[in-house]
Amino acid sequence: MCADRADFVAQAWDRDVLPALEDYIRIPAKSPAFDPDWKEHGHLHRAAELLRQWSAQRDIEGLIVEIVEIEGRTPVLLVEVPATAASEETVLLYGHLDKQPEMLGWRPGLGPWEPVRDGELLYGRGGADDGYSTFAALTAIEAVQRAGAGHARCVVLIEGSEESGSPDLPAYVDHLAPRLGAVGLVVCLDSFCGTYDRLWSTTSLRGLLNLTVRVALLEEGVHSGATGMLPSSFRVARRLLERVEDAATGRIVLDDLHVDVPPERVDEARHAAEVLGESLLGDSPLLPGVQPAADDPTELLLASTWRPALEVVGADGLPAVTDAGNVLRAETALKLSFRLPPVTALEPAREAITEALTADPPYGAHVEVSAVEAAPGWAAPPTAGWLADAVAAASEAWYGAPPGAVGVGGSIPFMAMLGERFPDAQYLVAGVLGPGSNAHGPNEFLHVPSGVRLTGCVAHVLAAHAARPQAS
Repeated sequence: MCADRADFVAQAWDRDVLPALEDYIRIPAKSPAFDPDWKEHGHLHRAAELLRQWSAQRDIEGLIVEIVEIEGRTPVLLVEVPATAASEETVLLYGHLDKQPEMLGWRPGLGPWEPVRDGELLYGRGGADDGYSTFAALTAIEAVQRAGAGHARCVVLIEGSEESGSPDLPAYVDHLAPRLGAVGLVVCLDSFCGTYDRLWSTTSLRGLLNLTVRVALLEEGVHSGATGMLPSSFRVARRLLERVEDAATGRIVLDDLHVDVPPERVDEARHAAEVLGESLLGDSPLLPGVQPAADDPTELLLASTWRPALEVVGADGLPAVTDAGNVLRAETALKLSFRLPPVTALEPAREAITEALTADPPYGAHVEVSAVEAAPGWAAPPTAGWLADAVAAASEAWYGAPPGAVGVGGSIPFMAMLGERFPDAQYLVAGVLGPGSNAHGPNEFLHVPSGVRLTGCVAHVLAAHAARPQAS
Protein backbone atom coordinates (compact mmCIF):
# COMPACT_ATOMS: atom_id res chain seq x y z
CA MET A 1 0.00 0.00 0.00
CA CYS A 2 1.28 3.49 -0.83
CA ALA A 3 1.64 5.23 2.54
CA ASP A 4 0.67 8.62 1.10
CA ARG A 5 -2.45 7.14 -0.50
CA ALA A 6 -3.40 5.38 2.74
CA ASP A 7 -2.98 8.57 4.75
CA PHE A 8 -5.02 10.57 2.26
CA VAL A 9 -7.91 8.09 2.22
CA ALA A 10 -8.08 7.85 6.00
CA GLN A 11 -7.87 11.62 6.45
CA ALA A 12 -10.46 12.24 3.72
CA TRP A 13 -12.93 9.95 5.44
CA ASP A 14 -12.44 11.67 8.81
CA ARG A 15 -12.42 15.20 7.44
CA ASP A 16 -14.78 15.14 4.46
CA VAL A 17 -16.71 11.88 4.09
CA LEU A 18 -18.18 11.19 7.52
CA PRO A 19 -19.65 14.68 8.15
CA ALA A 20 -21.31 14.65 4.72
CA LEU A 21 -22.47 11.07 5.14
CA GLU A 22 -24.13 12.00 8.43
CA ASP A 23 -25.98 14.82 6.65
CA TYR A 24 -27.07 12.34 3.99
CA ILE A 25 -28.44 9.94 6.62
CA ARG A 26 -30.64 12.76 7.94
CA ILE A 27 -32.50 12.99 4.63
CA PRO A 28 -35.50 10.59 4.46
CA ALA A 29 -34.87 9.94 0.77
CA LYS A 30 -37.11 6.90 0.49
CA SER A 31 -37.28 5.11 -2.82
CA PRO A 32 -40.39 5.77 -4.96
CA ALA A 33 -41.90 2.38 -4.12
CA PHE A 34 -42.12 3.56 -0.49
CA ASP A 35 -42.84 7.23 -1.16
CA PRO A 36 -45.19 7.66 -4.13
CA ASP A 37 -45.13 11.43 -3.58
CA TRP A 38 -41.33 11.55 -3.68
CA LYS A 39 -41.22 14.44 -6.13
CA GLU A 40 -43.46 16.66 -4.02
CA HIS A 41 -41.58 15.77 -0.84
CA GLY A 42 -38.26 16.59 -2.49
CA HIS A 43 -36.08 14.29 -0.38
CA LEU A 44 -34.49 12.47 -3.33
CA HIS A 45 -33.60 15.83 -4.85
CA ARG A 46 -32.13 16.99 -1.53
CA ALA A 47 -29.96 13.87 -1.36
CA ALA A 48 -28.84 14.30 -4.96
CA GLU A 49 -28.00 17.95 -4.38
CA LEU A 50 -26.01 17.16 -1.23
CA LEU A 51 -23.96 14.62 -3.18
CA ARG A 52 -23.55 17.02 -6.11
CA GLN A 53 -22.21 19.80 -3.93
CA TRP A 54 -19.83 17.48 -2.10
CA SER A 55 -18.57 15.93 -5.34
CA ALA A 56 -18.02 19.31 -6.99
CA GLN A 57 -15.65 20.31 -4.18
CA ARG A 58 -13.24 17.44 -4.80
CA ASP A 59 -9.77 18.32 -6.00
CA ILE A 60 -9.96 16.14 -9.10
CA GLU A 61 -8.52 17.15 -12.45
CA GLY A 62 -11.14 17.82 -15.13
CA LEU A 63 -14.08 17.03 -12.85
CA ILE A 64 -17.61 17.48 -14.26
CA VAL A 65 -20.53 17.04 -11.85
CA GLU A 66 -24.23 17.35 -12.61
CA ILE A 67 -27.67 16.10 -11.72
CA VAL A 68 -29.43 14.60 -14.71
CA GLU A 69 -33.19 14.27 -14.66
CA ILE A 70 -35.57 12.83 -17.22
CA GLU A 71 -39.11 14.10 -16.83
CA GLY A 72 -41.12 11.84 -14.53
CA ARG A 73 -38.10 9.86 -13.34
CA THR A 74 -35.95 10.03 -10.23
CA PRO A 75 -32.76 12.10 -10.53
CA VAL A 76 -29.30 10.65 -11.03
CA LEU A 77 -25.93 12.10 -10.12
CA LEU A 78 -23.43 11.92 -12.98
CA VAL A 79 -19.75 12.60 -12.45
CA GLU A 80 -17.22 12.50 -15.31
CA VAL A 81 -13.45 12.48 -14.83
CA PRO A 82 -11.17 12.44 -17.88
CA ALA A 83 -8.40 9.88 -18.16
CA THR A 84 -4.97 10.61 -16.76
CA ALA A 85 -3.48 7.54 -18.48
CA ALA A 86 -3.57 6.24 -22.04
CA SER A 87 -6.76 4.22 -22.19
CA GLU A 88 -9.73 4.05 -24.52
CA GLU A 89 -11.94 2.43 -21.89
CA THR A 90 -14.30 3.94 -19.37
CA VAL A 91 -14.52 2.79 -15.77
CA LEU A 92 -18.12 3.00 -14.58
CA LEU A 93 -18.55 3.32 -10.81
CA TYR A 94 -22.10 2.71 -9.57
CA GLY A 95 -24.11 3.40 -6.43
CA HIS A 96 -27.54 4.68 -5.45
CA LEU A 97 -28.92 7.50 -3.31
CA ASP A 98 -32.44 6.24 -2.52
CA LYS A 99 -33.25 4.42 0.71
CA GLN A 100 -35.48 1.79 2.23
CA PRO A 101 -38.28 2.93 4.61
CA GLU A 102 -37.89 3.50 8.34
CA MET A 103 -38.80 0.03 9.70
CA LEU A 104 -39.70 -0.61 13.32
CA GLY A 105 -37.39 -2.08 15.96
CA TRP A 106 -34.58 0.47 16.27
CA ARG A 107 -32.80 0.25 19.59
CA PRO A 108 -33.25 3.07 22.13
CA GLY A 109 -31.11 6.01 21.08
CA LEU A 110 -31.04 4.95 17.42
CA GLY A 111 -33.30 5.82 14.52
CA PRO A 112 -33.36 5.82 10.73
CA TRP A 113 -32.87 9.55 10.12
CA GLU A 114 -30.45 10.54 12.87
CA PRO A 115 -26.83 9.38 12.49
CA VAL A 116 -25.21 7.95 15.59
CA ARG A 117 -21.52 7.11 15.79
CA ASP A 118 -20.66 4.27 18.17
CA GLY A 119 -16.99 3.38 17.94
CA GLU A 120 -16.35 1.94 14.47
CA LEU A 121 -20.05 1.90 13.57
CA LEU A 122 -22.17 4.66 12.04
CA TYR A 123 -25.88 3.94 12.52
CA GLY A 124 -28.66 5.30 10.33
CA ARG A 125 -30.68 4.44 7.25
CA GLY A 126 -28.77 4.45 4.01
CA GLY A 127 -25.24 5.04 5.25
CA ALA A 128 -24.09 1.59 4.18
CA ASP A 129 -26.86 1.02 1.62
CA ASP A 130 -25.78 2.96 -0.30
CA GLY A 131 -24.89 6.51 0.68
CA TYR A 132 -21.20 5.82 1.20
CA SER A 133 -20.75 4.83 -2.47
CA THR A 134 -20.50 8.35 -3.90
CA PHE A 135 -17.96 9.39 -1.28
CA ALA A 136 -15.89 6.22 -1.72
CA ALA A 137 -15.83 6.45 -5.53
CA LEU A 138 -14.74 10.10 -5.67
CA THR A 139 -12.24 9.72 -2.83
CA ALA A 140 -10.68 6.73 -4.61
CA ILE A 141 -10.27 8.70 -7.84
CA GLU A 142 -8.77 11.63 -5.94
CA ALA A 143 -6.40 9.28 -4.13
CA VAL A 144 -5.09 7.89 -7.43
CA GLN A 145 -4.43 11.38 -8.78
CA ARG A 146 -2.75 12.57 -5.59
CA ALA A 147 -0.44 9.54 -5.66
CA GLY A 148 0.61 10.43 -9.18
CA ALA A 149 -0.81 7.24 -10.68
CA GLY A 150 -2.91 7.13 -13.81
CA HIS A 151 -6.49 6.07 -14.30
CA ALA A 152 -8.79 5.59 -17.27
CA ARG A 153 -11.73 7.86 -17.90
CA CYS A 154 -14.13 7.44 -14.96
CA VAL A 155 -17.88 7.93 -14.84
CA VAL A 156 -19.67 7.80 -11.48
CA LEU A 157 -23.37 7.07 -11.84
CA ILE A 158 -25.54 7.32 -8.71
CA GLU A 159 -29.19 6.44 -9.35
CA GLY A 160 -32.34 7.22 -7.38
CA SER A 161 -34.58 4.16 -7.75
CA GLU A 162 -32.49 1.09 -6.90
CA GLU A 163 -34.50 0.16 -3.83
CA SER A 164 -37.58 0.06 -6.08
CA GLY A 165 -35.92 -2.33 -8.54
CA SER A 166 -34.19 0.37 -10.66
CA PRO A 167 -37.20 1.07 -12.93
CA ASP A 168 -35.72 4.41 -14.02
CA LEU A 169 -32.18 3.27 -14.67
CA PRO A 170 -32.54 1.72 -18.17
CA ALA A 171 -33.88 5.03 -19.50
CA TYR A 172 -30.86 6.85 -18.06
CA VAL A 173 -28.36 4.34 -19.42
CA ASP A 174 -29.90 4.80 -22.87
CA HIS A 175 -30.02 8.57 -22.47
CA LEU A 176 -26.42 8.78 -21.26
CA ALA A 177 -24.96 6.08 -23.53
CA PRO A 178 -22.73 8.53 -25.50
CA ARG A 179 -21.31 9.87 -22.25
CA LEU A 180 -20.73 6.43 -20.73
CA GLY A 181 -18.49 5.47 -23.62
CA ALA A 182 -16.76 2.11 -24.00
CA VAL A 183 -17.09 0.65 -20.53
CA GLY A 184 -14.29 -1.81 -19.85
CA LEU A 185 -14.57 -2.03 -16.05
CA VAL A 186 -17.62 -1.74 -13.81
CA VAL A 187 -17.16 -1.07 -10.10
CA CYS A 188 -20.44 -1.60 -8.24
CA LEU A 189 -20.36 -0.45 -4.61
CA ASP A 190 -23.76 -1.80 -3.55
CA SER A 191 -23.08 -5.33 -2.37
CA PHE A 192 -22.18 -7.39 0.65
CA CYS A 193 -19.03 -8.53 2.41
CA GLY A 194 -18.79 -11.85 4.17
CA THR A 195 -16.53 -10.47 6.90
CA TYR A 196 -14.88 -7.17 7.71
CA ASP A 197 -11.34 -8.59 7.59
CA ARG A 198 -10.80 -8.80 3.81
CA LEU A 199 -12.01 -7.54 0.45
CA TRP A 200 -15.02 -9.54 -0.72
CA SER A 201 -16.22 -9.50 -4.30
CA THR A 202 -19.64 -10.66 -5.46
CA THR A 203 -19.56 -13.11 -8.35
CA SER A 204 -23.27 -13.67 -8.87
CA LEU A 205 -26.70 -12.34 -7.94
CA ARG A 206 -29.95 -14.24 -7.97
CA GLY A 207 -32.93 -13.30 -10.08
CA LEU A 208 -36.29 -12.44 -8.60
CA LEU A 209 -39.81 -13.41 -9.64
CA ASN A 210 -42.75 -12.18 -7.56
CA LEU A 211 -46.37 -13.01 -8.25
CA THR A 212 -49.72 -13.28 -6.53
CA VAL A 213 -51.84 -16.43 -6.67
CA ARG A 214 -55.50 -16.03 -5.73
CA VAL A 215 -57.66 -19.07 -4.92
CA ALA A 216 -61.42 -18.43 -4.80
CA LEU A 217 -64.15 -21.00 -4.03
CA LEU A 218 -67.15 -19.09 -2.65
CA GLU A 219 -68.99 -15.89 -3.46
CA GLU A 220 -68.78 -15.00 0.23
CA GLY A 221 -67.62 -16.51 3.49
CA VAL A 222 -69.97 -18.88 5.31
CA HIS A 223 -70.29 -20.39 8.77
CA SER A 224 -67.42 -22.79 9.43
CA GLY A 225 -69.91 -25.51 10.16
CA ALA A 226 -69.75 -26.08 6.39
CA THR A 227 -66.10 -27.10 6.72
CA GLY A 228 -65.67 -30.61 5.39
CA MET A 229 -68.63 -30.28 3.09
CA LEU A 230 -67.15 -27.32 1.21
CA PRO A 231 -63.43 -27.13 0.36
CA SER A 232 -61.11 -24.64 2.03
CA SER A 233 -59.36 -22.02 -0.12
CA PHE A 234 -56.32 -22.20 2.17
CA ARG A 235 -56.06 -25.96 1.78
CA VAL A 236 -56.30 -25.62 -2.00
CA ALA A 237 -53.58 -22.97 -1.91
CA ARG A 238 -51.40 -25.37 0.11
CA ARG A 239 -51.89 -28.10 -2.48
CA LEU A 240 -50.98 -25.70 -5.29
CA LEU A 241 -47.78 -24.69 -3.51
CA GLU A 242 -46.81 -28.35 -3.29
CA ARG A 243 -46.72 -28.36 -7.09
CA VAL A 244 -43.79 -25.94 -7.03
CA GLU A 245 -42.07 -26.64 -3.69
CA ASP A 246 -41.36 -29.74 -1.64
CA ALA A 247 -42.61 -28.63 1.77
CA ALA A 248 -40.38 -31.13 3.57
CA THR A 249 -37.11 -29.90 2.07
CA GLY A 250 -37.85 -26.52 0.48
CA ARG A 251 -36.59 -27.80 -2.88
CA ILE A 252 -38.27 -26.23 -5.90
CA VAL A 253 -39.60 -29.11 -8.00
CA LEU A 254 -39.88 -27.29 -11.35
CA ASP A 255 -36.94 -28.06 -13.65
CA ASP A 256 -37.22 -24.72 -15.47
CA LEU A 257 -36.12 -22.93 -12.33
CA HIS A 258 -32.88 -24.90 -11.90
CA VAL A 259 -29.49 -24.52 -13.60
CA ASP A 260 -26.24 -26.46 -13.47
CA VAL A 261 -23.95 -24.78 -10.95
CA PRO A 262 -20.57 -24.00 -12.55
CA PRO A 263 -17.80 -26.06 -10.91
CA GLU A 264 -15.76 -22.95 -10.17
CA ARG A 265 -18.68 -21.51 -8.20
CA VAL A 266 -18.92 -24.71 -6.16
CA ASP A 267 -15.21 -24.42 -5.36
CA GLU A 268 -15.68 -20.74 -4.55
CA ALA A 269 -18.54 -21.50 -2.15
CA ARG A 270 -16.49 -24.23 -0.48
CA HIS A 271 -13.58 -21.81 0.09
CA ALA A 272 -15.91 -19.06 1.32
CA ALA A 273 -17.56 -21.47 3.75
CA GLU A 274 -14.13 -22.34 5.16
CA VAL A 275 -13.28 -18.65 5.62
CA LEU A 276 -16.64 -17.72 7.11
CA GLY A 277 -16.85 -20.70 9.44
CA GLU A 278 -19.37 -20.19 12.23
CA SER A 279 -19.93 -16.59 11.14
CA LEU A 280 -21.81 -17.81 8.08
CA LEU A 281 -25.06 -17.58 10.06
CA GLY A 282 -23.73 -15.14 12.62
CA ASP A 283 -26.29 -12.38 12.05
CA SER A 284 -29.28 -14.61 11.35
CA PRO A 285 -31.77 -14.06 14.22
CA LEU A 286 -32.71 -17.71 14.71
CA LEU A 287 -34.68 -18.46 17.84
CA PRO A 288 -33.09 -20.82 20.37
CA GLY A 289 -33.07 -24.38 19.09
CA VAL A 290 -33.94 -23.48 15.49
CA GLN A 291 -31.68 -25.11 12.90
CA PRO A 292 -30.66 -23.76 9.47
CA ALA A 293 -31.98 -25.38 6.31
CA ALA A 294 -28.91 -27.60 5.87
CA ASP A 295 -25.93 -28.85 7.89
CA ASP A 296 -23.26 -28.43 5.19
CA PRO A 297 -21.98 -24.79 5.07
CA THR A 298 -21.08 -25.12 1.39
CA GLU A 299 -24.59 -26.29 0.58
CA LEU A 300 -26.03 -23.40 2.59
CA LEU A 301 -24.09 -20.94 0.44
CA LEU A 302 -25.08 -22.65 -2.80
CA ALA A 303 -28.70 -22.85 -1.66
CA SER A 304 -28.74 -19.10 -1.10
CA THR A 305 -26.93 -18.18 -4.32
CA TRP A 306 -27.37 -20.82 -7.08
CA ARG A 307 -30.54 -22.69 -6.13
CA PRO A 308 -34.15 -21.51 -6.55
CA ALA A 309 -36.16 -20.86 -3.42
CA LEU A 310 -39.63 -19.70 -2.45
CA GLU A 311 -41.00 -17.56 0.35
CA VAL A 312 -44.63 -16.56 0.91
CA VAL A 313 -44.17 -12.88 1.70
CA GLY A 314 -47.78 -11.75 2.00
CA ALA A 315 -51.40 -12.83 2.15
CA ASP A 316 -54.90 -11.46 1.62
CA GLY A 317 -58.17 -12.95 2.79
CA LEU A 318 -56.81 -13.86 6.22
CA PRO A 319 -58.10 -11.63 9.04
CA ALA A 320 -55.90 -10.79 11.98
CA VAL A 321 -55.97 -13.47 14.67
CA THR A 322 -57.88 -11.20 17.05
CA ASP A 323 -60.52 -10.54 14.37
CA ALA A 324 -60.89 -14.11 13.07
CA GLY A 325 -64.34 -15.61 13.47
CA ASN A 326 -65.51 -19.14 12.77
CA VAL A 327 -65.83 -18.60 9.03
CA LEU A 328 -65.03 -20.70 6.00
CA ARG A 329 -63.43 -17.91 4.02
CA ALA A 330 -64.31 -17.25 0.38
CA GLU A 331 -60.74 -16.93 -0.95
CA THR A 332 -57.06 -16.84 -0.11
CA ALA A 333 -54.41 -14.84 -1.95
CA LEU A 334 -50.69 -15.37 -1.42
CA LYS A 335 -47.81 -13.25 -2.66
CA LEU A 336 -45.00 -15.59 -3.70
CA SER A 337 -41.39 -14.47 -3.95
CA PHE A 338 -39.13 -16.77 -5.95
CA ARG A 339 -35.36 -16.29 -5.86
CA LEU A 340 -33.85 -17.75 -9.01
CA PRO A 341 -30.32 -18.89 -9.93
CA PRO A 342 -28.26 -16.17 -11.65
CA VAL A 343 -28.65 -17.42 -15.23
CA THR A 344 -32.24 -18.69 -15.07
CA ALA A 345 -34.37 -17.49 -17.99
CA LEU A 346 -37.22 -15.50 -16.48
CA GLU A 347 -39.99 -16.11 -19.01
CA PRO A 348 -39.77 -19.94 -19.04
CA ALA A 349 -39.65 -19.82 -15.23
CA ARG A 350 -42.76 -17.64 -15.07
CA GLU A 351 -44.60 -19.88 -17.52
CA ALA A 352 -43.68 -23.03 -15.57
CA ILE A 353 -44.84 -21.53 -12.27
CA THR A 354 -48.09 -20.22 -13.74
CA GLU A 355 -48.88 -23.55 -15.41
CA ALA A 356 -48.19 -25.48 -12.20
CA LEU A 357 -50.43 -23.21 -10.13
CA THR A 358 -53.37 -22.90 -12.50
CA ALA A 359 -53.65 -26.22 -14.39
CA ASP A 360 -56.57 -28.46 -13.35
CA PRO A 361 -57.13 -26.82 -9.93
CA PRO A 362 -58.56 -28.96 -7.12
CA TYR A 363 -62.37 -28.84 -6.77
CA GLY A 364 -62.57 -26.59 -9.81
CA ALA A 365 -61.30 -23.67 -7.75
CA HIS A 366 -60.93 -20.33 -9.50
CA VAL A 367 -57.17 -19.72 -9.54
CA GLU A 368 -55.63 -16.52 -10.87
CA VAL A 369 -51.96 -15.54 -11.12
CA SER A 370 -51.28 -11.82 -11.31
CA ALA A 371 -48.99 -8.95 -10.29
CA VAL A 372 -45.89 -10.52 -11.78
CA GLU A 373 -42.64 -8.67 -11.03
CA ALA A 374 -39.36 -9.93 -12.44
CA ALA A 375 -35.70 -9.01 -12.15
CA PRO A 376 -32.97 -11.01 -13.88
CA GLY A 377 -29.98 -12.45 -12.08
CA TRP A 378 -26.35 -11.89 -12.99
CA ALA A 379 -23.19 -13.98 -13.13
CA ALA A 380 -19.75 -12.44 -13.48
CA PRO A 381 -17.74 -13.28 -16.58
CA PRO A 382 -14.36 -14.98 -16.13
CA THR A 383 -12.05 -12.67 -14.22
CA ALA A 384 -9.10 -11.27 -16.18
CA GLY A 385 -5.70 -11.97 -14.76
CA TRP A 386 -4.90 -8.32 -14.15
CA LEU A 387 -8.11 -7.85 -12.12
CA ALA A 388 -7.56 -11.00 -10.08
CA ASP A 389 -4.04 -9.84 -9.29
CA ALA A 390 -5.21 -6.31 -8.45
CA VAL A 391 -7.96 -7.52 -6.11
CA ALA A 392 -5.55 -9.87 -4.34
CA ALA A 393 -2.92 -7.15 -3.93
CA ALA A 394 -5.49 -4.59 -2.76
CA SER A 395 -6.92 -6.92 -0.14
CA GLU A 396 -3.48 -7.75 1.23
CA ALA A 397 -2.47 -4.08 1.25
CA TRP A 398 -5.58 -2.66 2.89
CA TYR A 399 -6.84 -5.57 4.98
CA GLY A 400 -3.76 -7.72 5.49
CA ALA A 401 -5.62 -10.80 4.24
CA PRO A 402 -6.35 -12.51 0.93
CA PRO A 403 -9.63 -11.63 -0.76
CA GLY A 404 -12.85 -13.61 -0.65
CA ALA A 405 -15.43 -14.15 -3.37
CA VAL A 406 -18.95 -15.51 -3.19
CA GLY A 407 -22.37 -15.27 -4.79
CA VAL A 408 -25.10 -13.25 -3.13
CA GLY A 409 -28.71 -14.29 -2.69
CA GLY A 410 -30.14 -10.85 -3.41
CA SER A 411 -30.71 -9.04 -6.69
CA ILE A 412 -29.27 -5.88 -8.23
CA PRO A 413 -31.18 -5.39 -11.50
CA PHE A 414 -28.61 -2.85 -12.64
CA MET A 415 -25.95 -5.54 -12.86
CA ALA A 416 -27.95 -7.77 -15.19
CA MET A 417 -28.66 -4.81 -17.43
CA LEU A 418 -24.99 -3.81 -17.56
CA GLY A 419 -23.96 -7.41 -18.11
CA GLU A 420 -26.05 -7.46 -21.28
CA ARG A 421 -24.96 -4.01 -22.44
CA PHE A 422 -21.24 -4.49 -21.73
CA PRO A 423 -20.60 -8.24 -22.06
CA ASP A 424 -16.86 -7.78 -22.53
CA ALA A 425 -16.35 -5.62 -19.44
CA GLN A 426 -14.75 -6.74 -16.21
CA TYR A 427 -16.67 -6.39 -12.96
CA LEU A 428 -15.73 -5.63 -9.39
CA VAL A 429 -18.89 -5.86 -7.28
CA ALA A 430 -18.21 -5.11 -3.63
CA GLY A 431 -19.69 -3.38 -0.61
CA VAL A 432 -19.69 -2.79 3.12
CA LEU A 433 -22.83 -4.71 4.10
CA GLY A 434 -21.20 -7.23 6.40
CA PRO A 435 -22.28 -9.18 9.49
CA GLY A 436 -24.85 -7.33 11.57
CA SER A 437 -25.12 -4.34 9.24
CA ASN A 438 -28.82 -5.16 8.73
CA ALA A 439 -29.53 -3.31 5.50
CA HIS A 440 -33.26 -2.60 5.05
CA GLY A 441 -33.91 -3.46 8.70
CA PRO A 442 -33.66 -1.61 12.01
CA ASN A 443 -30.25 -0.62 13.38
CA GLU A 444 -28.57 -0.48 9.97
CA PHE A 445 -24.94 0.52 10.31
CA LEU A 446 -21.85 1.25 8.30
CA HIS A 447 -18.62 -0.33 9.54
CA VAL A 448 -16.46 2.75 9.02
CA PRO A 449 -13.06 1.01 8.75
CA SER A 450 -14.48 -1.14 5.96
CA GLY A 451 -15.59 1.97 4.11
CA VAL A 452 -12.07 3.38 4.37
CA ARG A 453 -10.41 0.13 3.27
CA LEU A 454 -12.80 -0.46 0.40
CA THR A 455 -12.12 3.06 -0.83
CA GLY A 456 -8.42 2.26 -0.82
CA CYS A 457 -9.03 -0.99 -2.68
CA VAL A 458 -11.00 0.80 -5.38
CA ALA A 459 -8.14 3.26 -5.80
CA HIS A 460 -5.73 0.34 -6.14
CA VAL A 461 -7.89 -1.33 -8.80
CA LEU A 462 -8.31 1.92 -10.76
CA ALA A 463 -4.55 2.36 -10.91
CA ALA A 464 -4.00 -1.31 -11.83
CA HIS A 465 -6.60 -1.06 -14.61
CA ALA A 466 -4.74 1.87 -16.15
CA ALA A 467 -1.36 0.16 -15.78
CA ARG A 468 -2.36 -3.23 -17.21
CA PRO A 469 -0.94 -4.31 -20.57
CA GLN A 470 -3.22 -2.97 -23.30
CA ALA A 471 -4.61 -5.35 -25.90
CA SER A 472 -3.14 -4.71 -29.33
